[in-house]
Amino acid sequence: MSVKDPIVARGFRFAEGTQLAGKYEVRAFLGAGWEGEVYLLRERRTGIERAAKFFFPRRNPRGAALRRYARKLHRLRHCSILIRYHTQEVIDFKGTPISFLVSDFVEGDQLTRFLRAQPGRRLDAFQALHLLHALARGVEEIHEAREYHGDLHADNIIVTRRGLGFDLKLIDLFHRETSHRSNVEDDIVDLAHILYHMVGGRRHYAGQPPEIKEICKGLRRDLIVARWRSAEQLRRHLETMEWVSR
Repeated sequence: MSVKDPIVARGFRFAEGTQLAGKYEVRAFLGAGWEGEVYLLRERRTGIERAAKFFFPRRNPRGAALRRYARKLHRLRHCSILIRYHTQEVIDFKGTPISFLVSDFVEGDQLTRFLRAQPGRRLDAFQALHLLHALARGVEEIHEAREYHGDLHADNIIVTRRGLGFDLKLIDLFHRETSHRSNVEDDIVDLAHILYHMVGGRRHYAGQPPEIKEICKGLRRDLIVARWRSAEQLRRHLETMEWVSR
């Protein structure tokens, strides 16, 4: 029987104002993933705000996950949807060394928070498809570099601007030890799940127009990956689809 890691189970729970490494002050919790948690920090000397990913030690043996993450961000530094990596640090957390990576911070709202502020806590179909297009276009750049994101969900997406279109940033990445094709398919399935979530999930899905259902495919993975072989294919579909006014 496995013993649950208390750090993974509880998280770091850094309070606002916590001083870290003598250089940073915690401003806010931004999100969490399988590998760790992301916080908003402020550099004490400059006042500049940064994003930092703190790795759970059990999921970062000998710093391996951190190295993969930093290298992946560096390889994908040309991808406009990703934040830029700066440096890495180590702190002592209750007697355990914790590694974290410091990156750019961008102003905006997590998609989860953004949706909560919308009427009915969701987007209408037309807005959701526009946001999905911005997301697919960004993920397409990652796939063109023969990489994948690996952890796409609403807490990892920052909405930095909305208007005629949406500007987005992704605040986390993940590395899996599986085949590249399977990883790309995971990203595409995640895109369909995000659209499903944006329009209101199970409660509102039955009433969605065919344009939404054509992409979500009832969240059946086999149908999604059979229809959408790449983020590029999904992006092109969104740009050329016929929208029937209702």
